Amino acid sequence: LSPRTHTHPVRMKLKEDLNPVLLLLFQVTVWLYSVLAFLPSYLFSSVSESDAGLGSEQERAQRLKAQSVTGRPAGPYRAMGATKRLVSSLHPGVDTLDKVFEDASRRFPDRDCLGTREVVMEEDERQNNGKVFKKVILGQYRWLSYAETHKAAARFGSGLAALGQRAHNNIAIFCETRAEWVIAAQACFMQNFPLVTLYSTLGGPAITHGLNETEVSHIITSRELLETRLKFILLEVPRLQHIIVVDDTPTKWPGYPRGISVHNMATVQELGTKLENGNVLSRGRKQPMPSDIAVIMYTSGSTGVPKGVMISHSNIIAGITGMAERIPNLGENDTYIGYLPLAHVLELSAELVCVAHGCRIGYSSPQTLADQSTKIKKGSKGDTSVLQPTLMAAVPEIMDRIYKNVMTKVEEMSSAQRTLFTLAYNYKLEQLSQGRSTPLCDNLVFKKVRSLLGGKTRVLLSGGAPLSAATQRFMNVCFCCPVGQGYGLTETCGAGTISEMWDYSTGRVGGPLICSEIKLKDWVEGGYHSTDTPNPQGEILIGGPNVTMGYYKNEAKNQDFFVDDNGQRWFCTGDIGEVHPDGCLKIIDRKKDLVKLQAGEYVSLGKVEAMLKNCPLIDNICAYANSEEMYVIGFVVPNQKHLLSLAEQYCIRGSWEELCNNAAMEGVVLQVITEAALSAQLERFEIPRKIRLSPDPWTPETGLVTDAFKLKRQQLKSKYQDDIERMYGGK
Repeated sequence: LSPRTHTHPVRMKLKEDLNPVLLLLFQVTVWLYSVLAFLPSYLFSSVSESDAGLGSEQERAQRLKAQSVTGRPAGPYRAMGATKRLVSSLHPGVDTLDKVFEDASRRFPDRDCLGTREVVMEEDERQNNGKVFKKVILGQYRWLSYAETHKAAARFGSGLAALGQRAHNNIAIFCETRAEWVIAAQACFMQNFPLVTLYSTLGGPAITHGLNETEVSHIITSRELLETRLKFILLEVPRLQHIIVVDDTPTKWPGYPRGISVHNMATVQELGTKLENGNVLSRGRKQPMPSDIAVIMYTSGSTGVPKGVMISHSNIIAGITGMAERIPNLGENDTYIGYLPLAHVLELSAELVCVAHGCRIGYSSPQTLADQSTKIKKGSKGDTSVLQPTLMAAVPEIMDRIYKNVMTKVEEMSSAQRTLFTLAYNYKLEQLSQGRSTPLCDNLVFKKVRSLLGGKTRVLLSGGAPLSAATQRFMNVCFCCPVGQGYGLTETCGAGTISEMWDYSTGRVGGPLICSEIKLKDWVEGGYHSTDTPNPQGEILIGGPNVTMGYYKNEAKNQDFFVDDNGQRWFCTGDIGEVHPDGCLKIIDRKKDLVKLQAGEYVSLGKVEAMLKNCPLIDNICAYANSEEMYVIGFVVPNQKHLLSLAEQYCIRGSWEELCNNAAMEGVVLQVITEAALSAQLERFEIPRKIRLSPDPWTPETGLVTDAFKLKRQQLKSKYQDDIERMYGGK
């Protein structure tokens, strides 16, 4: 759920008032620097901009982004560049994903394509509490060119065909984000093998369900996932015959059930090379049609069993066409860092956008992303420092973490340093709102923060969940780059809306992409209508060539899709939005998250969570309510540093577990949360009346959140069932 839009810049909260002399001195220094060093270039750029008819960033931000093509407040709304016709492809004739990669390898044959860091050293590091963490020292990135990547994919594809994989028969990939994932996917696209994608963090029953439902006989995986996850469910997947491991070692795999063969990727590629040399490939390969299924993407399942979304080649190409149009000057000088799960539509789409434009993609993981990441040995470099990416996609969970870490460090600064940081922060916010740059602040104050992501990031894409206004402002200011907040679903290929890069407003997700259009459908029960003032509101429907083919073998759930009189597909999202006068969308509610309390008030659980997540004491929160009760309760993962500080302040003693189970501690935290809720202007009935502190974080591995860190409400409810009864007075 998106937080409310701020009409004024979000201000840093300070413990002391700023010294007016310091303030004046700072402003005079910045003014002098701007005049002496940047006025000539500013004037020159202003002239060239007006010559090009672009106007200033501020003018561009205020322009109309989309309009209703019927003139009705319900829409459909289309981007200003697509009011006559939606755009469905990047280049004429490039209408399937194998052609996208072929076209890229022809245009950029020697350009770096996929990069992986070599492991120099691994060691176990014992912590003070006795736990052992694996730490790594990584070397430079080793690159495969576009031509080499294309050749590797072609050979792997024909090797899979030699192992009996046939066109139109599903094949699964269950693997971490790495170069081999993309090579395997391209191989499948070339051979017209529909690719079944499964999150690497899914539990055994969900994996078994996906593999059996899609009836796969071949699966591509990694050594680690084979040995820790897949191995234990093989007997429950009777159709499985071939396991292809992307790692080079080991080459022998004894002890697997009869009828299952385990191969290394390199061996399968060698098999493909022999076929190529024997000219079997040219006879055997069946090229896909645009309408053929490219991917069956299993959602992470925030409710119930994961659903497989059928995505055609033309769906994905339409989606990446819309996304690419929102990234200015995208091209072969860009470097993208890939670390989010490739089984997630956001990451897969972002990487395909990059491939289509000749960018290079360097691989990483959340554990090795930055110098301070958990697996990086102290003193050695994280992936962003070495790669220095210009483009990056991030889920709000990761950006919130960066924001809280930097803010904690700011609190620890000396008074003079903190004052300088705050002056620069607020000054830059002011300048951003007027469409101006701040080179002096960027170089003197924010350079160190910016270096956390390598120092060269020019565009950050945020998706998967709503981003708080405070975090978005922080990323804009401290990382000196725009944050494009987007909205889309697996069912729409991740495409729907993305904010324009010069639009610095918060709490909104931009206007529709050139590949899609948006309608608002009245939701009477929730009180949302397209005739509402000042802005039309309703359930968001997304239509266009990016809307997928429906759920695999799940007719009951396909009622969320429909085809209109013009033959265009639409998806009913279940999210509630409002369209602003400039055509931008704001997500304001979700049908599933709306609970009616006993007294008749409606509470949006997502709204409550989004508001309270800005509180430094809260790392994560799940609000809970049901119609038989009078009030909201909450499960809270507290921030360790802030909770320990609070415990010390109130003289509450005990271990971390004991503090989280302490009733007095719960009361103190509840007091802080209530204050935060009131300052966020939540209604009294929306504020949690009782809470339960969780000593353990919620990660995808615990099964309590999805890979995109969305709450799994049903699983959280089961875990905290006893606490729910206690908080509602049952015992």
